[in-house]
Parts: sequence; C-alpha cells; structure tokens
Amino acid sequence: MASNGDWPEVLLQDVAEEVTVGFVGPMTAEYVDVGIPFLRSQNVDAFNINTVDLKFINKAFHAKISKSRLRPGDVVIVRTGKPGTAAVVPEWLPDANCADLVIVRPGGRLNPRFLAYFVNSVAKHHVYAHVVGAVQQHFNVGSAKEIVIPLPSMAEQEAIVRVLGVLDDKIELNRRMNQTLESLARAIFKSWFVDFDPVVAKAAGKKPLGMSAQTADLFPDRFQDSELGPIPKGWVAGSIADIARYVNGRNFTKNASGAGRMVIRIAELNSGPGGSTVYNEVAADPENIACPGDLLFAWSGSLDVYRWHGEEALVNQHIFKVVCETYPQWFVHHHLREAMPFFQGIAADKATTMGHIKREHLAQAELALPPMPVLQAADRIIGPLYGRIHRAERQCAALAALRDALLPQLMSGELRVREIEQQSRR
Repeated sequence: MASNGDWPEVLLQDVAEEVTVGFVGPMTAEYVDVGIPFLRSQNVDAFNINTVDLKFINKAFHAKISKSRLRPGDVVIVRTGKPGTAAVVPEWLPDANCADLVIVRPGGRLNPRFLAYFVNSVAKHHVYAHVVGAVQQHFNVGSAKEIVIPLPSMAEQEAIVRVLGVLDDKIELNRRMNQTLESLARAIFKSWFVDFDPVVAKAAGKKPLGMSAQTADLFPDRFQDSELGPIPKGWVAGSIADIARYVNGRNFTKNASGAGRMVIRIAELNSGPGGSTVYNEVAADPENIACPGDLLFAWSGSLDVYRWHGEEALVNQHIFKVVCETYPQWFVHHHLREAMPFFQGIAADKATTMGHIKREHLAQAELALPPMPVLQAADRIIGPLYGRIHRAERQCAALAALRDALLPQLMSGELRVREIEQQSRR
C-alpha cells in the first residue's frame, strides 16, 4: 500500500487502547429470549451491525465473560467466515457481548470509523495474508494487532470520516427505511391474504380495522369450505405453482471467461459478489438473465427467495427466475416467503430429496387466490411500497460503489479531503 509520506505508519496495537478477542466456546445453552445482545460474525457487515438472528444472553453470563463486553465506539472485526469484515459498535447497542470477534478499543489517537474504513479496504491484503486454518479459515487477534496503519492527524481522520460517513449514513438511512416499509407491506399482505382479517371481522359483524368502506366491501362476510380448509367465500384454492412461472438457471460457471456478466449462484444471493464470484460473456436467453428488480428462488442450499437489486446477471443452476405474469410480483414474493417453512421441511428430509425441493413440490404449497378487485386494491397500497424498497436498494448500491472507489484513495492519502471539497465547489 502506498501511503502519504506525511502520515506515520504505526501498528494497531501501539495506538489502540486494547485489542482482544470475543468469547470462544460453546454458546447454545447460554442463549435466552430476552437479555444482553450477543453479536456473532453473521451480525457484522462491512461498516454496519445487523440484527438478523441476533442472540441474547442473561446478565449473569454477561458479567462472567466481561472480557468480551462491547461498548459503543468499539470496532469489531470478523475472525471466521468473512475474515476482516469490520464495523463500529453503534450507540443503539449501549451494552452488548460477542463471540469469536476481534475487539478493538481505538483510544484517543484513532477514530473508530476511520479504523473500520481502513480495515474494510486497504487492510484486506494483511487479513488475507494472515488467515489460518485448513478447513475453516480465521483471522487471529495476534495478526490484528500487527496491522500497519498510516496514521493521519485526528483532524484529518475526522475529515475523511465525514466524507465517507455522508455516504454510509445515507445507506443506513435507506436500509432502515426499507425495514419499515418491508414490515408494513408484509403486515398488510399477511392480514389480507393469509389471516383473512377483513373477512374474520365482517363475519363477526365488525368493521375491518384501518380500511375504507369501499375496500371493505370487496371482502365477503363468510368463509367457504375448500381442500385447503376454510377460505373466504368467492376465493379459489390454488398453489405456488399457479401464481408464476419458474425458470431454472443454467450452468454458467462452466467455461466462465472472467469477463462479461456476473454469474448469480446461491453464494451471491446470500452474501453478494466476492472473491469466488465468476463472470461469463456467454450469450443467454432473457429468461436466464436477472435484471434489477427480478425475483429469484434458490431451490437448493439456502432455500430462500430473493429480490435481485444488482446489475444484469446470469442465473445459475439451482435457482429459479420467478416470472410474474398474472399476479403482481409482491404477491408472489410474499407468498413464496410464507411457503418457505414448507419447502425447507421437504428439503430437510435428505433421505429423499438431498437437501433441495423438486418442481412438483411447488404445486403442494397451497394458498387462497383472491378475486381481481381485491388484488387491485392491495396493489394500490403494497405496490408503491414494494417499488420504493427496490429504488432505495439501487441507490444504496450506487452510494456503496462511490464509497468503495473513494476509500483506498482517501485511506492511503492519495486523495485528500480538501481536493474533494474543491472539486465539489466547481
């Protein structure tokens, strides 16, 4: 790494207040439903702490493993899984603990966000050179202590953080907004199309909550028997197979050229592009190409449904491109989510399906199909939310690309903040 000659190079252990490691040991028996948040590697994204499958521990165990206690401003670095991925512990986690993470308390000479930016960018070469383990590679705390950092003044660090932070703060704002929009859309979908709340209310002689009289009139006031059990009168029994077409991907990793379009495998759906991602210039039918906003269903491995927010890419085998023609994409997407426990149960029976589902299972995931006026009324509410989520995700990707382009130049001193400020005034 070429660093600016004005910046001294120091070891992380020489400028940090402390560099230690999170708890290492069996944890399953220690988790509780409510308590102290307990971070694991999957909760640490580059620049961000996420709460997906966040675990909790009780106060007694938290006190027992106080060495791995976290506080806002600490920088956590992933040891295993995504070695070197770093994030700052946010203010909304005033007291937390962790497992198998490197914990850095920056001290007075090191801005926490500056350190996280550095580790996620130009320090990657150090991380990759020091991962160990034949089967599951991990990054040791000893190697973390030896990271060499070009150390500008605190004022310069804060200026760099301001530039990059504007981008990251907007990304975080978009993601939090999307979480709210997604929760709202999912709640409406489940109320109308899974729990049938408006019908339940009308059957009890009540007015459906939060619904205009015109919309409430679209729902019946009684249920009818069907092969699915009771469904709203006038609705039709159907299945996942009825609401979309499912086009299987092809083996685009074969003879990959290293150029052209990204090949979307299950790994890319779960974690985004990485070091193992491949590219191919091969020609492909439109139905084997994922465009921004398309719906993809991994029917093997992770067994989940994803909305593709990236650029045009090739859909690899073991993934369905879900083509929505009659029903809105949000309707198909949410019903697929509802059906995932059913599909995962089938896939868990490895004696018969080897950890995946078959096309025939799509017809076994049953659902109730509403009349078109009900669907149109829901589309006027859920459709705009669904569109806003996609647009915000696309904006996040553009902002992240800009940040990632600026990062190595700012962190090495090749590009100074004052140069960016001068260009912005032109």
